[in-house]
Amino acid sequence: MKVLIVDDEPLARQRAARLLKEIDGVDVLVEAANAEEALAEITRSQPDVLLLDISMPGKSGIELARELAERNSSPAVVFCTAYDEYAIAAFEAQAVGYLLKPIERDKLAAVFGRLSRLNKAQIAALTALEAPVQRSQLSSSGPQGVRLLPVAEVRYFHADNKYVSAVSLDGELLIDDSLRELEQEFANQFVRIHRNALVALQYLQGIERHGVTGYRVKLQGLALGPQISRRYLPAVRARLAKGI
Repeated sequence: MKVLIVDDEPLARQRAARLLKEIDGVDVLVEAANAEEALAEITRSQPDVLLLDISMPGKSGIELARELAERNSSPAVVFCTAYDEYAIAAFEAQAVGYLLKPIERDKLAAVFGRLSRLNKAQIAALTALEAPVQRSQLSSSGPQGVRLLPVAEVRYFHADNKYVSAVSLDGELLIDDSLRELEQEFANQFVRIHRNALVALQYLQGIERHGVTGYRVKLQGLALGPQISRRYLPAVRARLAKGI
């Protein structure tokens, strides 16, 4: 994984580079001191990921990320900043991660660990604008601040009373969207299998019996998938028969 570190502070770039070298899967590190240098380096070295500062002289990191999001192909963006008030703007600019300075080793490793589990096509999908209203990220606000989760990592959505959870390999994220809204927005990525569940087509591997008459979906990376209702079972079988 090629990583471009973009920060106007040399010491910040050095610290980021030192921490990134400790992470498996990070093969190449290049640096830029501002947005203009970053654009030139992106053309030259074609990095997979940008570790991007927000507050820089000239064009800000948010502005750079928005410009890149308009391209057909661009690196995934992980923001790194001393300020937490930019989280929503970062989400809107298609960021796949948001870290606060000084960078904590464990949090940096967690973000790049998630990215290392994705192939290049999936990383590209995190920043692709499939449609004006379709997000590449989900966000949730809580006592620990704003959390972001790439849609490409979600195995399934599950509704329980008034709450909807996005389930990934890293756990669950409570979100404000309804299943109906998610089904409409991500119709090309998720399929309904129950009145309370949508599953990601890219991770759907099959169907398995659960109990005497019940069925569950098999999802890549999960030991136990959500239950399929009788109403949706024929449609799921048909998709699997057609190769999704």
